[in-house]
Amino acid sequence: MTPEDALAALRSNVEPGRAEQMAAYHKQNREVLGVGNEVLNSLSRDWRQALDLPERVELAAVLWASDIFEARILAAKLLTQARIKADQPVWDLLQSWLPDFDSWAIADHAASAIAKRLQAAPERLDVVEGWTSSDNLWTRRAALVATLPWAKLANPKPAELQARERGLGWAASYVADRNWFIQKAIGWWLRDLSKHDAARSRAFLDQHGADMKGFARKEAAKYLK
Repeated sequence: MTPEDALAALRSNVEPGRAEQMAAYHKQNREVLGVGNEVLNSLSRDWRQALDLPERVELAAVLWASDIFEARILAAKLLTQARIKADQPVWDLLQSWLPDFDSWAIADHAASAIAKRLQAAPERLDVVEGWTSSDNLWTRRAALVATLPWAKLANPKPAELQARERGLGWAASYVADRNWFIQKAIGWWLRDLSKHDAARSRAFLDQHGADMKGFARKEAAKYLK
């Protein structure tokens, strides 16, 4: 699979008229082809099976560098995998993308890949903590989105509880940030946590809820009775 083949595969799945709608919805200035997410899922699944890890890392790097909307999402999907042996090249590539984050869809797909690498090596949270003070709001948001797996644990072990509390600490530090996407990430984190630890979500809202935007509080309390 060459980069040219990959881009050709993307372009062969363009849906006429879809690019304009997607560019408007995602507020994109970069090239948008008009390829649906179901196609991206299919391509990424097939290529993960067909390519070895060095080939996937190389292809993901090229797809990202193309600066095509769907290619960047596909690059992230190629690297979203729970078990990867010797995953340092993947981690390094994902970190190199952080300065390029400029919209929620691209940043959140990359954050999903980052989350898998954090679960594989939780000590990387020390690196992610530095993202929480980034000037780039998408990098700050990615730090919280990438730690969502710890919010979703039903029976966390002590070390996992520590990671969860670390994520909640970051969320608390974000409360004063009035950006919609940051507030959305806080609400999202607490909503997912409430399904497994309602008491901890309530405690956070008791302490910080009054300072959150209304929609974020509503999102956080969605499953709380």
